[in-house]
Amino acid sequence: QVQVVESGGGLVQAGGSLRLSCTASGLLSFGAYPMGWFRQAPGKEREGASCISRSGGTTYYADAVKGRFTISRDNAKRTLYLRMNSLQPEDTAVYYCAALAPLTVVAGNCPSTGVKYWGQGTQVTVSS
Repeated sequence: QVQVVESGGGLVQAGGSLRLSCTASGLLSFGAYPMGWFRQAPGKEREGASCISRSGGTTYYADAVKGRFTISRDNAKRTLYLRMNSLQPEDTAVYYCAALAPLTVVAGNCPSTGVKYWGQGTQVTVSS
């Protein structure tokens, strides 16, 4: 049974930083899966914020987070990270970690249609 679990969300003031972590247990090989961070703000559709290839050599960032967020992974630790700097109120959302199907291409996009396993989400709230 695959379990994807996020941690690190919380309340932060505008301009602050947070680091999200995600562990995925039950996958035969964590490194076989591209991974991603998706977010859903109140009243909006879920969107791909950032994705990373299996090796970590290719990353994708949505325009809204480019230059502020950094995605990384440690395959030995089976862990995905999202470092979020210069947070703004519009970054307030539930952030979901996801394992994408192994052949999903994340160069240039972060497709929710490619997600094979979802986490339950962690709330990030940025106050002004």
